[in-house]
Amino acid sequence: MINKTFLFLIFMAFVSCKAQKKINDKIVFTHLNIEQLSKLPLHCIETEYPNKLSQTIGDASYLKTPKELHPAFYGCFDWHSSVHGHWSLVKLLKNNPNAFSKDKFQSILKKIKSNINQINIQQEISYFDDKYNKNYERTYGWAWLLKLTLEIETWDNKGARKLEQNLKPLADLISSKYITFLPKLNYPIRVGTHSNTAFGMIFAYDYAKLNNDTVLLKIIKERAKFFYLNDENCPMDWEPSGTDFLSACLEEAALMKRVLETDEFDVWLHKFLPNLYDKNYTLKVGEVSDRTDGHLVHLDGLNFSRAWCLNEISKGIPALDHLKVIAKEHIKYSLPNLVGDSYEGGHWLASFAIYALDSQY
Repeated sequence: MINKTFLFLIFMAFVSCKAQKKINDKIVFTHLNIEQLSKLPLHCIETEYPNKLSQTIGDASYLKTPKELHPAFYGCFDWHSSVHGHWSLVKLLKNNPNAFSKDKFQSILKKIKSNINQINIQQEISYFDDKYNKNYERTYGWAWLLKLTLEIETWDNKGARKLEQNLKPLADLISSKYITFLPKLNYPIRVGTHSNTAFGMIFAYDYAKLNNDTVLLKIIKERAKFFYLNDENCPMDWEPSGTDFLSACLEEAALMKRVLETDEFDVWLHKFLPNLYDKNYTLKVGEVSDRTDGHLVHLDGLNFSRAWCLNEISKGIPALDHLKVIAKEHIKYSLPNLVGDSYEGGHWLASFAIYALDSQY
């Protein structure tokens, strides 16, 4: 149990002018903040229980421990949270190496390497190849696996090359699963939780673009336009639902920002979310009533994901600069709530916070 005094100190470290500074209206972390953020995924990637396996059981042989089933990604309550927990650590080490002592940096890297080794990844591949679990983690976990792969590929670190080599076969498998699945999906899934189609396509698009995965890139562009090009007047007033951690409207817009040319996107967005162009536009943060409830705490995640979408949507479009202020308000509401005595948010929210903060640049 973390006492109230400690929580208050952490809160102040996040939001006071002594622990953060503003550069072009961005929130910038000090080494203290970065170290605190790293503790959350560092703890959870080695925490096997509690665990939600979400598996289909073919026979009694499937009844194994999380670590036996998923030796690479067994912690953090569920598979996808473990994947983006690893992404969080890679991101923090990659972007802020000087925030860690040499010993701490090497210790974290060693833990990542011990999980993402060749043998463990081959077992993960075998699980995805199982006839009863071919659609496992579709498409949320798939997206985070490609996001992790991309982060490692772009990390200028000698140890990252071995991680990249180990992870590539699983990334290739996930790419092939997207290529098979997306053309069969006749209707996009427009929800604020894991199966949201737009979110799953965003990380896959970024991965495909970096890796020159032309087949995957082509399919994502085609299906995004098929799903969303004619959409108009997305009902932002209907959001959020009680347990959303994604905005169906904003994720869709962030995807279309990627696949359309700037002029095309501007025309599309004027039809899809015309209110965003109003400089007085407001968007109330998602309010969490109980952070020990694993579903209600999703709304902290919503605030972070809204922020990264708003920052993405507004990039390069001066008429939408005011959206960055709204993004910052969402981050500031949920940021102090990352550190607490509940595992329900701690096992995944740091990843969302890190990505939201990174979206400012």
